[in-house]
Amino acid sequence: MDLQINDKVAIVTGSARGLGAATARKLAAEGARVVITDILAEQAEATAAALRAEGLQAHAIMADITQAADVQRLVDETIATFGGVHILVNNAGFPRDKYLVRMTEQDWDLVMEVMLKGTFLACRTVMPHFIDQGWGRIVNISSRAHLGNATQANYSAAKAGLIGMAKALAIEEGRYGITVNCVAPGFMETEMVQALSTYATIKERAIQMQPIKRVGKPEDIANAVAFLVAESAGFITGEVLHVTGGRYG
Repeated sequence: MDLQINDKVAIVTGSARGLGAATARKLAAEGARVVITDILAEQAEATAAALRAEGLQAHAIMADITQAADVQRLVDETIATFGGVHILVNNAGFPRDKYLVRMTEQDWDLVMEVMLKGTFLACRTVMPHFIDQGWGRIVNISSRAHLGNATQANYSAAKAGLIGMAKALAIEEGRYGITVNCVAPGFMETEMVQALSTYATIKERAIQMQPIKRVGKPEDIANAVAFLVAESAGFITGEVLHVTGGRYG
């Protein structure tokens, strides 16, 4: 299927590795010019270099998306490098899991800053360009955790907030040919998850609770994002696409 994104430029936040890297690879393989952006500068450049070695168009930019000046520089450099910006995938984020009575303000603030403030700043910065060109695609990477998980009051709240933000922006910006949607992953086998000491237990429990009896792969999320940014998905906005193997509770 031709996604018709050959002439499009995509920024994927938190894309040095994991779901973000897989998403950037998929969009690049479909013909987009992708910007790998992360606070992990060396890993971001390595990911971009690997894509370029495969003949794909990729550029790495180190940026802290919680800082407005960094986000402005990210967008400005993207436009200077590739001539525009058309797609934004808000993927950056991480958990700081604790029971509420043990959760510190820093645990709360770090998660909110990256996922909610970072997404707000990125959306606000690209939006004038999307409006001017009358076309844009934003996909927020939420999580099945938006339904609630024990020890994840901060993470669940932030992931639910990404959905609320997407629905508000879908209403606000639709008149300009801009769509805003979410992908909500379930259990995904990423480097970050595999590094957890409880990985084997979490994996076994997740598979037991899913109708589809395998773990999710980063490519499953990348394929969902690619569908939502396609030209043919232009009448889909304000939606949440769960990629969970059928698990919701």
